[in-house]
Amino acid sequence: MNKKHLFIIVSFFTTICISQDDKTLAKTIEYLLENQIEEAYTQVKKAHNSKEKEILVWHIDARKNGIKDSIFLNENNETISSYNIMNLLRKGDIHNQSFIKNDSLILQSYRKALDLSIQKKDTLLTRLTFRKLLKFTFGNRKLFELLDEYLDIYNNYLKTPTDSAYYDYYKYTNISYRTNKPYIKVYKKALKSIEKKKNYLLQGTLYQILGIQQSHFNKKNDSAIYYFNKATEKYNKVSDLDIEKEEKLFGIYNNLGVAYNYSNQPKIALQYFKKANKYKIPKNSFLKKSYLYLAIAETHKNLKNFDSAYHYINKEKEALKQFNEYEIALKLNEIETKYQTVEKEKRIVQLLNVNLKTEASRIRNRNFLIGSISILIVGFIIALLIYKNTRRKQRIAEQERQIEIQKTEKLLKDQELTAIDAMISGQEKERQRLANELHDNLGSTLATVKLHFQHLTKNRNNSKIENLEELYAKTDHLLEEAYQKVRTIAHEKNSGVMANQGLLPAIKKFAKKASNGDALQIVVQDYGLEERLDNALEISIFRMIQELITNIIKHANATEVHISLTNHDSLLNIIIEDNGKGFDTKVISQKDGMGLRTIEKRIEHLEGTFEIDSTIGKGTNIIINIPI
Repeated sequence: MNKKHLFIIVSFFTTICISQDDKTLAKTIEYLLENQIEEAYTQVKKAHNSKEKEILVWHIDARKNGIKDSIFLNENNETISSYNIMNLLRKGDIHNQSFIKNDSLILQSYRKALDLSIQKKDTLLTRLTFRKLLKFTFGNRKLFELLDEYLDIYNNYLKTPTDSAYYDYYKYTNISYRTNKPYIKVYKKALKSIEKKKNYLLQGTLYQILGIQQSHFNKKNDSAIYYFNKATEKYNKVSDLDIEKEEKLFGIYNNLGVAYNYSNQPKIALQYFKKANKYKIPKNSFLKKSYLYLAIAETHKNLKNFDSAYHYINKEKEALKQFNEYEIALKLNEIETKYQTVEKEKRIVQLLNVNLKTEASRIRNRNFLIGSISILIVGFIIALLIYKNTRRKQRIAEQERQIEIQKTEKLLKDQELTAIDAMISGQEKERQRLANELHDNLGSTLATVKLHFQHLTKNRNNSKIENLEELYAKTDHLLEEAYQKVRTIAHEKNSGVMANQGLLPAIKKFAKKASNGDALQIVVQDYGLEERLDNALEISIFRMIQELITNIIKHANATEVHISLTNHDSLLNIIIEDNGKGFDTKVISQKDGMGLRTIEKRIEHLEGTFEIDSTIGKGTNIIINIPI
């Protein structure tokens, strides 16, 4: 076998080993993504020695024992390689575990790793980097806006149920924190998607947030304790090699202590607080420690253990003092960073000055610099003026466009209201027609019946009267005819204000019909409505009140409604109050809000005002002012 053949064979087996190593390392990262530290450690040992294996072992050790070193290799950060990406992640992790954290350095390392992993099209490293970014920004209230940005990008890299569960947890917990709304169904769905996985750390986290939301939003303390216990079961299943286990158990025992305090069981609460106090948490978690000490002190106070309460109050004060010192150190670190940047720039300037050969060249360079700066300033001013002029023209054009839109909208609104008025007028004409029919047609029929009946009454004992049976038949026929006419008219819709009735009587009559014993009582109060208003105005007001009461009956679940009508000479004030369930006026749906928007348009057409004041659980007030 010659050297050429030997070289080919060696190259072939080397290629096979490299390919096998790539698969082994990829499998190791998959285990890390599933929080399975023991499996990841077993897997990585199968790979041959390489830089990638070395740094991956470092990441696993960091999850097992915490970060011990504070140095990292300064290699070319622009190189797109798995090793360089993992080294950038190591750099970010080291900065993140520092006692005095520098958020900008942490983000710089993680974001560079993300850029390179996306360019490399390595989905495993991209997902691993996202996990670190999301965890860091989620734990930092100053970076919540960045969390939204990363979640939007992360949504494109969801490959497994675990990825989706993490996405739901970070996204909806962030939204819940900002909007003060629960998302219990989302967390339950996420739990169900990973129930067959061995990712006990994530399962425990989801059970824990379920307990927190049940306690905070639904005030269901028993449910909260149930979910906290489920979370404890899951955290206890996490490998003892995983350093995150202690921090998670510290948090869940704290939650259980608070929950049992809410249930007025301070002795059990104290047991869980003591368990939490045994676990180690990051050295700079002063606030978490102060909250724990305060909770223990309060519990001891409830148990009349005043000496112990005093002891933990002092520990809480010491933790707060350390927190304040830590905050000051953070600010000093920011100032020092800025100072070092300025000094670095000064040194660069000094080095440039040293390299100047002669005073003449220095002056020439200075003059050239001044001239360049002047040209740049003039150019900048000209560009700024052009930009401002362009922006001004754009604003004028936009304003003109908005004016045209408003004119069009007003025209459409006027046409719509004109159509509504025409419809109201037509309905009133129809009602007038029905009234005429009652008077002319039904009235004459009843008069004839009365005449027949009087004749029969006078001759009821006279058996010799001619055509007696025929007269009975005619009377019966006329009564049937009158009945049918009344029945027909009664079934016709007549919700308007009758001409001989007026606004106030019509509203009171409608309120009386709509009231339903103890289930719903509608009270009408009036002030200064002795005189009639314009008939068309009365009709519009009646229709609006009728629509609002109908909405209350359908949606509010109210038992009391008060309608107040006050005539202030030139202004009619209408107030409708209910004690129903209320609603959020900012998030009212398009479907539910159509009736209110129609009423608002009618009031605008009458040049009035329309206000809604509603509080969930406390009812709704609607205030209408219409000029008369």
